[in-house]
Amino acid sequence: MDTSFTFGEESLYQVICGIGDSQLPLWESRLKVKLIPRGKSLIIQGESDFVQLAVETFQRVEENFKKRPDKNDFSLFDIDYLMGQAKDANKGWPTPGSPEFVKNESDGDWTPKDKVLVTFKGKPIFPRTKNQESFVESLKKNYITIAMGPAGTGKTFLSIATACRMMQSGEVDRLVLTRPAVEAGENLGFLPGDLTQKINPYLRPIYDALHECIGFEKTTEYIQVNKIEIAPIAFMRGRTLSNSFIILDEAQNCTLPQLKMFLTRFGKNSKMAISGDATQIDLAHGRSGLEKTVYTLRGLNGVEAITFGREDITRHHIVEAIVRRFEENEGLFTKRS
Repeated sequence: MDTSFTFGEESLYQVICGIGDSQLPLWESRLKVKLIPRGKSLIIQGESDFVQLAVETFQRVEENFKKRPDKNDFSLFDIDYLMGQAKDANKGWPTPGSPEFVKNESDGDWTPKDKVLVTFKGKPIFPRTKNQESFVESLKKNYITIAMGPAGTGKTFLSIATACRMMQSGEVDRLVLTRPAVEAGENLGFLPGDLTQKINPYLRPIYDALHECIGFEKTTEYIQVNKIEIAPIAFMRGRTLSNSFIILDEAQNCTLPQLKMFLTRFGKNSKMAISGDATQIDLAHGRSGLEKTVYTLRGLNGVEAITFGREDITRHHIVEAIVRRFEENEGLFTKRS
């Protein structure tokens, strides 16, 4: 059976096809059809059920695309998320008649509503998944938000973007960013240089996010006037942080006493965001306090924990596949050891 589908939006057609039609083999393997590009159309060849599924897939993607507030940022990840690929990657894409393809406005057809921030380059930042949107909403309404989940889910970046917006609007006076000085078994005492030189490499992801949100010059200016403070968690001891947005990154490498100390720095008119990945703990077994803290604070008014999953990984699609493989083999490695 042969049919064609014409895209109303050329920018969506370009996302589907990729540069030099490089994405078409990926679509062909997912949809089990042959795709031939013609102008803004795709000729679809294959068995009738799969051809019809391909048409319905492109229709659904285009409907969702039209509702997007920022069409320039639409990517293959958004299509994967829409189709439920990341939600249960082991099942693959829907097949003809499968229940996974039934439209669900509360899940698969989700679209971002409110932007988090407009960067210094004028680019709007939107949540890319429902969990990301819930995380941003929690940052707005709660005193303390704890985000747990794998790398690439936007925990740190969205925290910093939200903090920058609140600082720009005058809701907070400054941004305090901290993290433990522990990484993959390394010890600061054995690293060359003074304290700043030792710490800066560990804070690189934080600087990268700040540079993307407000630019290098503004970041440097804010640091110089102490509007942005970046320091190891040990430097938080004995302080009360008021009128501040406080972000603790890599919290899985904090002990329970460190997290208790950090949480009790909370002052008036402040917000706290704590993020970590329980699968990337560099401390000795049993020393991480992140999961214990989440358990201890459960049900406390003004505190919310958001759990991210593989479906929220917005980096390159290979990252999601890597995380899935490690999860699948974790029990095997444990048995062998």
